[in-house]
Amino acid sequence: MSNQSSKSLSLANPHPIYTNTAQKIGLALAVIGVLILFLAFFGVNFPNKGLFLGLSFLGMLVGTAIYAVGSYSAVPEGIKNTAVWHNSLSNRGLWGWIFGIIITGFYVLLYWFPQYLGLGENGASNTGLIALFDPLSYLLNGKPASQWFMYGTIYTVAILAMGYKFILKYKHNKYQVIRTISVMFFQLGIAYLLAELLGNLNSKDSLYYAKDLKNMWPLNYYFFEDWHLKGMLGGGNMGLFFLVWGLLMIFVVSPFLTYKYGKRWYCSWVCGCGGLAETAGDPYRQLSDKSLNAWKIERWLIHLVLLSVVVTTIAVLFTYFQNTPYRMLFVWGVVGFLLVLTLLMFSLRKKIEGISKIMPLLLIGGCVVVALVFLMNVFSGNSNVFFIESWKLKQWYGFYIGAAFSGVIGVGFYPIMGSRVWCRFGCPMAAILGIQQRIFSRFRITTNGGQCISCGNCSTYCEMGIDVRSYAQKGQDIVRASCVGCGICSAVCPRGVLRLENGTVDISTRTVQERAIHITDEKVSVIGM
Repeated sequence: MSNQSSKSLSLANPHPIYTNTAQKIGLALAVIGVLILFLAFFGVNFPNKGLFLGLSFLGMLVGTAIYAVGSYSAVPEGIKNTAVWHNSLSNRGLWGWIFGIIITGFYVLLYWFPQYLGLGENGASNTGLIALFDPLSYLLNGKPASQWFMYGTIYTVAILAMGYKFILKYKHNKYQVIRTISVMFFQLGIAYLLAELLGNLNSKDSLYYAKDLKNMWPLNYYFFEDWHLKGMLGGGNMGLFFLVWGLLMIFVVSPFLTYKYGKRWYCSWVCGCGGLAETAGDPYRQLSDKSLNAWKIERWLIHLVLLSVVVTTIAVLFTYFQNTPYRMLFVWGVVGFLLVLTLLMFSLRKKIEGISKIMPLLLIGGCVVVALVFLMNVFSGNSNVFFIESWKLKQWYGFYIGAAFSGVIGVGFYPIMGSRVWCRFGCPMAAILGIQQRIFSRFRITTNGGQCISCGNCSTYCEMGIDVRSYAQKGQDIVRASCVGCGICSAVCPRGVLRLENGTVDISTRTVQERAIHITDEKVSVIGM
């Protein structure tokens, strides 16, 4: 009788089926945590900043965990994107646009108006939101918080909170669980804690400051800038270690790992940008544009960004060496390296699909032009590349690419354009890894067209805008420069059509008739016939 009396007689259900009690409690705690940050932003001076900052993070972390458990613990394992196109927050609805505007506004303040976030200027103490992070900053690096420390802390908390939610959502897929744990570890341990602790160990008078060990050129576009080089060279054994490590990452570690595992080793397992996209950006992956026009724009734009960072780096290094005995050695070294790279690209041009056939050639050709221009400058006595001072090139790149593109658009547009806007259209690191992946990597996604039912889940949830279904229908293996190997297409496939592989032979040209497919419980074994 009591059960009957508790039921509503309304024809419309007053209890939403997608929000249970646990979800509501978790959401309330998370909102309280975010509310503390908003109050600090609007000038509330908390009496014990360390305590309230801890309560804020605890509310967000515990609240998100409770919400995730309430969402996924009682449902069967498998695909869980129910009603994603009916949710205003994830289908470019009103709440999605509001959320996007808020995030974009935050990034505008972060990059260009940090004083409105409370950053103290000219030696003044921090106030507002940034002051709330002072106790934690003093604990980790012995200095008051900057806008970047505040941002890095919020960034890390977001990846940890949403990463746990992601793990519960894809708990049936071991690849997704391990990959997400890897991203959470690298962000918390390497990019955040280790960098801050090393910064505290360094001399306060040194020009060098500890940076993210996994952040390499060209993503770390200031690696070859004069202040950074001087800081590392003048930073003793620690500075020398970071210099050697950075060079090894660029020329040895990255190409080798890309050969072995594809660009996924970095973009989906290590990179902080990719980590945020995979965790906090997961509700928006279906918003990525899958059209051919988007693919064309992507290939042109990302290689042009790579060209711009190469030009800027050449200009910076040329300025660095101009008053040293190594000036001409650097000039001829750059010219020789670019010529060799041009010949290599030309010989491999057939391996690069579509417009990407000419983009690397344009990239290298542009670099050769730059090299010839600064050779002319050397003989004419001018010390600038393209007769433009290097600091202007750095300033332009830092503003348009480093700040506006990677930050404001790259994250702020999650609710509008999907979670990998920066990775698809602007990241120079993704461009280099993509070229390497396309040319010599062993990684590919194999398909079994005979099992495909054309449900479209794989294409819908590909955050890189790849029409995976079209490959699966044709039985073609996917070896795309843009693919980051996140594996979501395989995870959401109900038929086991897709499998991530590191092949020992070039199987991308083999047809589905030349492979025998053996499907087990959760694995697809590809056996050559």
